[in-house]
Amino acid sequence: MNSTAAWHDTIAIVCALLTALANGFGVTAQHIASTSSGPHQRGWRLVVHLLRHPLWLVGWLAMGGSLLFQSLALHFAAMSLVQPLLVFELALSLVLRRAWLRQFVPARAWTASLVCAVALGTFLVAMTRASVSTSNSLRWTAPGVWTGVVVVALVLLGTWGSPGRRAAMWGSATAVLWALEAAYIKECTDLITRGGFAGLLTRWPFYAFIVCGVAGLLSEQTALHVGPLRSSQTAIVIIDPILSVVLGAWIFGEHLGATWSWRIVASLALVVSLVSARELIKATPDTMESSLGPVPPLRRGDRARGESRQLP
Repeated sequence: MNSTAAWHDTIAIVCALLTALANGFGVTAQHIASTSSGPHQRGWRLVVHLLRHPLWLVGWLAMGGSLLFQSLALHFAAMSLVQPLLVFELALSLVLRRAWLRQFVPARAWTASLVCAVALGTFLVAMTRASVSTSNSLRWTAPGVWTGVVVVALVLLGTWGSPGRRAAMWGSATAVLWALEAAYIKECTDLITRGGFAGLLTRWPFYAFIVCGVAGLLSEQTALHVGPLRSSQTAIVIIDPILSVVLGAWIFGEHLGATWSWRIVASLALVVSLVSARELIKATPDTMESSLGPVPPLRRGDRARGESRQLP
């Protein structure tokens, strides 16, 4: 790997970690806002409630920053390098729970977080940059059709069952959409490099990116509202990187490692990181309630009534 490629990978890694931080903060903030209305509030009442909730709006700002950092990361490196790093969102979410929500986080969660970090570090060492410079519409047809079918099936499965099951199904649908969205982001950044923003507006991936992004946001908001964050976040954080590696190979010709030995190391490290991520989530508290006393209210109305904000 030459110095330019190494510099590009460094930029991509930093941007991917910033993406994970912004994602963790945004998802946590929006989950608190979404569930504070109660599980049965839907439609326009829910929309009005969210628009008036400062945490939901702050969460959108974090999501915007996440999109910017992810676009930069995918421009400089392969999907199979960038997307697995988003698993760091779980560890960063632990820090948010402890520092912001004042929750007790068990030692098992911190241990799983450390194992996940070491595994991802090993994955980075084993990875090499490998992606084709161009793609064509034929490469997108099969992935687009298959992901669409899977998303529809998951949405249908998410219409019934317990809150945890529904959140997991909607979270899985969100993960599939985010993996496909990452592929569209990478394609759009490559198109901007070759033809500028004006050229991007004449190409179909830009509009597919918008449609997929809107669908992903709607799916994610539903996942955050219908059930516990632990269920939806498990699905999103574990399925997204795995499917991203598959789509990276399918669409852009990416691969793990320069040799078979490095590919085995990278694959094992990815599996260990995902298993430890699962254990981390299992050790994480089900709710957003503080373990060390009430969290100070954010809105004047709560203060005026003398109520302390209880986090669902």
